[in-house]
Amino acid sequence: MNDFFQGDIIKITGFRKQLFVIVSKNAFIKATGIFHVCPVIPDVPAGPIHIPVIGKNGESGTVICEQIKAIDPKARGCNKVDALAYGDIMNVSDAVQGIFEYD
Repeated sequence: MNDFFQGDIIKITGFRKQLFVIVSKNAFIKATGIFHVCPVIPDVPAGPIHIPVIGKNGESGTVICEQIKAIDPKARGCNKVDALAYGDIMNVSDAVQGIFEYD
């Protein structure tokens, strides 16, 4: 099995050309063997929970932070295609965390 980490940009079998970014903390991935992802969609305007990103190898798009899904990589085919820089990981994580903060 591949090792997956927060900020990896992946493809998931069955989703054709759709990219996803792993948003779970590395400790969560290690402890559970699953991770949460958000889709990376091209040509979507930036917004408070729509974060534009460019991977280290050039994959790009906008992370749609409200569309969080849990994935078991043992049950689904997942392949890493790129990874985000730490600054982008922080921006996406802040947006996801902001969805769940209390008023």
